[in-house]
Amino acid sequence: MTENQPNRYLYWAGILTAFISVMHIGIVLGGPDWYRYFGAGEGMAQQAEAGLALPAITTLGIALILGIWSLYAFSGAGLIGKLPLLKPVLNIVSGIFLLRGLLGIPFVLFMDHPYLNELQEKMTFMVVSSLICLGFGVLYFLGTVVKFKVKS
Repeated sequence: MTENQPNRYLYWAGILTAFISVMHIGIVLGGPDWYRYFGAGEGMAQQAEAGLALPAITTLGIALILGIWSLYAFSGAGLIGKLPLLKPVLNIVSGIFLLRGLLGIPFVLFMDHPYLNELQEKMTFMVVSSLICLGFGVLYFLGTVVKFKVKS
């Protein structure tokens, strides 16, 4: 990868993270059944059915965070200008995705919490979402390593 080429790892991390961000907006628009399907839990789905704002606020907040992370990936890829604190943010995002990917299933299996207990019945969701997070974490990690490698 030359200096003029975009960082392909962060490019794909940005594209995929933006897609997941848009999916979260879709969940809000799709309503309670979408909250259930995408693993938000029965409590969130029931709150959405009752017309409460918390599910939408929470889900749109996640969408906003993912959108910002996508912008940081695009910045690291060289597609947009350099954002502040680029390296630490990319490291933190990488760490969050890797931790979720590696620890999501153990948390569900070994922690006692109503939402986590509910997720025990949705292990397919947990495996798929953990693999997705692990993949995203690897993309952010490799992209960050390539971006900030020491030049000799």
